[in-house]
Amino acid sequence: MGEVDVRNTALHDVHVEHGARIVPFAGYAMPLQYDGIMKEHARVREHVGLFDVSHMGEVWFRGPDALNVLNGLITNDLNRVGDGRAQYTAMCAPDGTIVDDLIVYRFSPEELLVCVNASNRHTDVAHMREYAQPGATITDESDDWSQIAVQGPKAAELLGRVFGAEAAQMKPFRIASFSYEGVRVLLSTTGYTGEGGGEIYMPNAIAAELWRALLAAGEDLGVGPAGLGARDTLRLEMAYCLYGNDIDRTTTPLEAGLSWVTRLQKGHFVGRDALVSQKEAGVPRKLVGIEVFEKGIPRQGYEVLAADAVVGHVTSGTKSPSTGRCVGLAYVAAEHSAEGSELIVDCRGRLRPARVVATPFYSRT
Repeated sequence: MGEVDVRNTALHDVHVEHGARIVPFAGYAMPLQYDGIMKEHARVREHVGLFDVSHMGEVWFRGPDALNVLNGLITNDLNRVGDGRAQYTAMCAPDGTIVDDLIVYRFSPEELLVCVNASNRHTDVAHMREYAQPGATITDESDDWSQIAVQGPKAAELLGRVFGAEAAQMKPFRIASFSYEGVRVLLSTTGYTGEGGGEIYMPNAIAAELWRALLAAGEDLGVGPAGLGARDTLRLEMAYCLYGNDIDRTTTPLEAGLSWVTRLQKGHFVGRDALVSQKEAGVPRKLVGIEVFEKGIPRQGYEVLAADAVVGHVTSGTKSPSTGRCVGLAYVAAEHSAEGSELIVDCRGRLRPARVVATPFYSRT
């Protein structure tokens, strides 16, 4: 890890103890895997896994008009959720392309927390400060917080053992304060795996102690660590977008299948005019789920064809550990985006038949 710009999270020593394979990711030294991606993937689907997601950023909006200020920067509408709720959204540039996708936690109209992607933290904060209307202070507290994601069918039971019954009973997309050894922590019930559970936001100083406490409390539940590799296969089975792969400054929410978090009727927000224009003109391409057949794994950058013409490209792909299917996300021209459309993926010169399929690729039921 000789790179000057690679930082350790507060859990770095814990990962070394676990024998993690550590790689640079978004400016941090992060665990790619511990005892194997397939094992860690199964651990989260069947039991409960712990992820270090301390590389994610935490930006606070505080002030008398904080909710409206933040609402003017995002595509979703914070007036649709009450206090103690979380909301997924995109944040766009004036041209309608995606600066980042975010989760916003609403504590009150005067205090909101935004979780931003690690690689975009500084870009996001600069964008927020450039386009924010008066009425709120924007504070980047990313360096002060660590974050542990607890995910899996037994995650709620584990969280209840550590934080009490109230934590175990939290509904999805909520946030609440709890105390651990006299220290205030935040527990949110969002996730990036399709499983139950949540994310614990805590001061750096107690991160390692809390990680070990979770492992000890969940020993009989099959708890164990999971790295970035499993995080990627889990999120891809759910067709969740990854910034830098599936969405970026060349894509809009309407193209990326994020119309459901794009409230064009709510009034002004940055990028709205461009998105209204795109919708009126017709969205030219769409992000779809694809399945590839005949031993072909769709990888980022692979061309997608219809007959002999290139009609799109793959943004993410894998062989799904839970289903055994070779699946991916791809942008394709709108006329080829309907479910069931027959396509071809160029897998390094090997043309493999493919089809547009429903997402998510995996369902517990």
